[in-house]
Amino acid sequence: MTIPRRPGRPPAADPVAAVGVEAITATPGAPEKPLDDPAGERRPARHPLRTAAIAMGVVIALTVAGSILLGLGLRAALKMDKVTDYPGPGSGQVQVTVPAGAGPLSVAQELQQDGVIADAETFVRALAGTGGKISPGDYTFKKEMKASDAAAILAGSDSAKVIYFALSAGMRVGDSLDAIAKAASVNRKDLDALNSKPGDFGLPAKAKSLEGYLAPGEYRFPVGTSAKDILAKLVSTTVDELKQDGITDPNQQYQVLTVASIVQAEGGRADYGNVAGAIENRLKPNDQTNGLIQSDATVTYGLGTKTVQLTDTQKQDASNPYNTYVHPGLPPGPIGSPGSKAVAAAAHPTPNDYLYWVTVNLDTGETKFAKTYAEHQGYVAQYEQWCTANPGKCK
Repeated sequence: MTIPRRPGRPPAADPVAAVGVEAITATPGAPEKPLDDPAGERRPARHPLRTAAIAMGVVIALTVAGSILLGLGLRAALKMDKVTDYPGPGSGQVQVTVPAGAGPLSVAQELQQDGVIADAETFVRALAGTGGKISPGDYTFKKEMKASDAAAILAGSDSAKVIYFALSAGMRVGDSLDAIAKAASVNRKDLDALNSKPGDFGLPAKAKSLEGYLAPGEYRFPVGTSAKDILAKLVSTTVDELKQDGITDPNQQYQVLTVASIVQAEGGRADYGNVAGAIENRLKPNDQTNGLIQSDATVTYGLGTKTVQLTDTQKQDASNPYNTYVHPGLPPGPIGSPGSKAVAAAAHPTPNDYLYWVTVNLDTGETKFAKTYAEHQGYVAQYEQWCTANPGKCK
C-alpha cells in the first residue's frame, strides 16, 4: 500500500539510502503536532517484506565475497596459481655448468633460479621420464623453456654436452686419471697404458710416467675426444707454462717440475718462492743439511699414503727412493701436479739464507722459515701445539 503524496510536495527520501535513524524529540511544554501537519509529517513506514529482501541481499553479497576471498586464499595456499611450466620454446641463451656429482634437484633449482624453467619439481619429473642420467659439463639453455625440452638437453644428444673435469693443484697422477676416466667415460686401463709411456707425449727419458705434467685446472672437451688427446692437452699446458717461465730444455723442465711439486706440497701460497729458495740452498754444499731436502711430502709419496705424520722408522727407511731424509738431492721425480705459481717459484726461487721451513698452521698454510736447526725446532714446537689444539687434523 502506498501513501499518496500531496501535490507539489518533494518525494520522501529512499529508506535504503538512509545512513542513520532520525531521532524524534519533544520540546517540554510544546503542543504535539498532528500527523497531517506538513511540517511534522513522518516518513512513510518501511514495508516488512522490502526490509527483509534488502537484508537477505546484504547477507548473500557478504557470503559471495567471503567465498571469493576464501577461494583465493586456498589457491595461494595450495599454489594453484603457481606457474609449473612454460609453453616454450624460450628465447636467448643461458650457459649452465653442471659440476661432477650434482643431483637432479640441485640442477633443477639452479635452472629455475636462472629463469630456464618455471618449476624445479616439474623439471625433475620430466628428466626422470627421459631415462637419461646427468653428466657434468657445460650446457646451453634458453630462457623460459618447457621443462621437457630442458630435460632433453641435459640428458640428450652428445652435441649438447662436453666432457668436464677439474684437477686441483697437488693432485697425484692416479687421482687425476680417476677424475678423467669418470668424466670422459673412458676405461681407466687405457689411461694407465698411456701414462706408462710418457715418451709418446714428448717427455724426457727421466720421466717414468705423466706425474707432475697433468696441469691443474678446469677442462672442457667435446664428447668423443680421445683419452690420448685429453692427456696431450694437459701435458702441453704444463710444458707451455715452463717455457713461459724460461725453462725450455726438457731435462731442466723435469727438474723444475720436481722442485715445484715439493713446493706445492710443502709451502703456503705466499711462501712458494721462499720454499723454492730453501730447497735450492739445501741442494748446495752446506754444513747443516748435507744435501738432504728432508721433505715429509716426498717420503709420504714414496709410501703411497697422504699422512702428514711420519715415524722415525719411516724417515730412516732407505728402501723408499723418495725418502729425502736419507737420499740426498731431489727425489726421482715429481710428487704431484704443481700449480702455475709453484712452477714459477721453482723456475725462479726467491734468494734467501733459509735451510728449514715448517707449516705451523695446516688450515692457513702459514709457513715459518729458519736459518739454523735450533730456530727451526722452535717452529716445530709451534706446529705441534697447533696439532694439539686441532685434534684430528694432523694425520
